[in-house]
Amino acid sequence: MSEEKLVDQGVHNYLSEKNWIEPKEDILMERLEWFKDQKLALMMHWGPYSQIGLVESWALSDDDGDWSRDEVDWTEDMEDFKREYFDLNKTFNPIRFQPEKWAELAHHAGFKYLIFTTKHHDGFSMWDTNETEYKITGKACPFHLHKYADITRNVFDAFRDKGIAIAAYFSKADWHTPYYWAPGMERGSNMWRGPSYDPEQFPWLWDKFISFTHNQIMELMTKYGRIDILWLDAGWVGKRNQDIRLGEVVEKARKHQPWLLTADRTVGGLYENYITPEQTIPEHPIHVPWESCISIATSFAFKFEDEYKSLREIIHTLVEIVSKGGNLALNVPPQPDGRLPRKAVELLQSLGEWMKVNGEAIYGTRMIAPYFQNNLAFTKKDNAIYCFRLLEEEEMPYQEESIFIPISEEIARVEWLGVNQQLTFEYKEQGLQIHVPHVNEEEVPIAYVFKLVKR
Repeated sequence: MSEEKLVDQGVHNYLSEKNWIEPKEDILMERLEWFKDQKLALMMHWGPYSQIGLVESWALSDDDGDWSRDEVDWTEDMEDFKREYFDLNKTFNPIRFQPEKWAELAHHAGFKYLIFTTKHHDGFSMWDTNETEYKITGKACPFHLHKYADITRNVFDAFRDKGIAIAAYFSKADWHTPYYWAPGMERGSNMWRGPSYDPEQFPWLWDKFISFTHNQIMELMTKYGRIDILWLDAGWVGKRNQDIRLGEVVEKARKHQPWLLTADRTVGGLYENYITPEQTIPEHPIHVPWESCISIATSFAFKFEDEYKSLREIIHTLVEIVSKGGNLALNVPPQPDGRLPRKAVELLQSLGEWMKVNGEAIYGTRMIAPYFQNNLAFTKKDNAIYCFRLLEEEEMPYQEESIFIPISEEIARVEWLGVNQQLTFEYKEQGLQIHVPHVNEEEVPIAYVFKLVKR
């Protein structure tokens, strides 16, 4: 797949599982098994860009302006816009931010790890970095005097206190630092997602960018507690002539955190420990570790009057991903004032209620054929096979007296999660016929979840 197709309109595609390289270290293989147990992550894109309700960062790139600057009557002088965008730090003041409430909701919803954006491509650092003043604790940002000013530290601490693991999202590109977008270089004012100069022609400047990047990563890896995953965005960095010597800093970080997994998106090689499809579910099962990041609404960043997915759609997405061997990273963007959107809160509360009943069929499971077909999905754990019968709102499931499940295993009993009763069944050619009692409910359930205990 070409580099151009790997990042299209800000959305990353993913490399084939054939490009995946198994780590040699036993501890990393153990951590990948841990990763595959988790199944559900909370992803959060948040920064000064939240104030304007646009896709994060991308409107700064002239080469990406045709899609990232929609719905706004931009000035023709995009240099003015870029200055206005970079000045958003001067008005970012999320005084209603309460990290403990975020963590409580995430714990209730059933999230097992957090992917938090410490820095997006625009270069604004959401932690107290020593490498730049373009940061949440910088004097130009009105939030810098708040008790939660070091947002990354407070988020990480609050989520760890709830037993939720931490993934630090970090963009390898940085469009604010003069070491990447250097003024007066060959591209002039017409910028793209890559550097404004050829690193091979200006190696001394590129070395400064490498040092800047390594220093920021090591700050996060040494000063912010246990980090389980380093989640690296900007997949074009590391390709062609943009080598940032990632291996050096990862190995240095692992001296402090030997369990650290890395997701070097779309680059392949030793540091893409798992594959990260975006806003999509692969058509077929993937037999290496993977995680699909999908937004709860239409945008990763906060968008005013955004359209949210239904609870049914979120759960069906989770089930399909898990049945194909992956994890779901559900992105929920905070508002500019620091609160989570009301609709998102309602959805996460309902997701948590569903997971309390059916989570055993999700967490810690592995794939089993026939994986996902039609409206059926399958997982396995220990001596049990779980079968999901996904139901759409327009269906009439209460007219079903039985459901055919195409598996060949010998089954001792069938349980219906949440109903607390065993079901009768009989063997048919190439599967089981499960008899479903009549259920009197006004609304169509999101799914039937059956536990098939093997002999």
